[in-house]
Amino acid sequence: MGGKGRMGKPRTLFLAFLPVLPFLPFLPFQDQPIRDNRLLKSGIEVISVAATVRDADGRLLTGLTRDAFDIFEDGERQTVTQFTHERVPIGLGVLLDTSDSMYGKRIQDARAAVNRFLFELLDPGDEFFIVAFNHEPHVITKWTNSADVVRSALDGLRPSGGTAAYDAILAALPLIARRNRERAALLLISDGADTASTATLRDVRSALIRSDAFAYAIAIDSPEPKAINTRVNPTALREITDDSGGRTEVVRNMDDLIGATGRIADELNNQYVLGYTSPRGADGQFHSIRVRVRGSEYRVRARSGYVAAPVNKSQ
Repeated sequence: MGGKGRMGKPRTLFLAFLPVLPFLPFLPFQDQPIRDNRLLKSGIEVISVAATVRDADGRLLTGLTRDAFDIFEDGERQTVTQFTHERVPIGLGVLLDTSDSMYGKRIQDARAAVNRFLFELLDPGDEFFIVAFNHEPHVITKWTNSADVVRSALDGLRPSGGTAAYDAILAALPLIARRNRERAALLLISDGADTASTATLRDVRSALIRSDAFAYAIAIDSPEPKAINTRVNPTALREITDDSGGRTEVVRNMDDLIGATGRIADELNNQYVLGYTSPRGADGQFHSIRVRVRGSEYRVRARSGYVAAPVNKSQ
């Protein structure tokens, strides 16, 4: 079930928030892989959820069948009508901190980590964009899977200014909504606390609830001397990532980035996608989601819920 790597092709990239799947209509027969690379839009009749499963020792579990899963909406068990354990293509947004603290070796190492992540660890069928952020976000590539485009964009980055991570996330979400791949993800990499955003943590959490993006973050908590109010805040990042079904990794130095991006890639390459028909309708309300593997101690991470908003058919 793992993704196909792109070995031998050095590239550049870093940061991503990965979402839970949107409301996608699956293929009309069960237990079939999703092969269409288009973003399929419908109403909220079919709710699609990506799930990561680990055992008690933290090992990823692959090869489970549809019958192993239960899914609940607002505490009520739903019938799993669509399911695949094959890899579903990803539309990934990479959000890279380019504030002044990323100057020198840090930005060089970040470029190398992103390059390996996108072009060796993910799948050639995936697509991504990059947002660089200092005191404001900058979309430096739109949707692409070209290594040359990514390398050129990253090579032009010059760290300076403050850190507006929250604004960067909000800037990325409209692009996520217009992706051409089924699964959505954001990966954020930063070495500092948010010091410059107009948006608040609450704004970001509210926006992600209305998105289908799985959010990941890598927090570089360096032991180097730094003012308390500018050090990275893993707690705030976890408040952003965990409800989406993603998570936050904390690393102590840039050398640890390779391992962190590798572990995140393993999850993205080994997720399950489940679908069910919601009984709620487009009522504009938040509805909780819980996924479990029945009769086991396995830990399942998936998005915590969704807002049942009507689809804009003009999109």
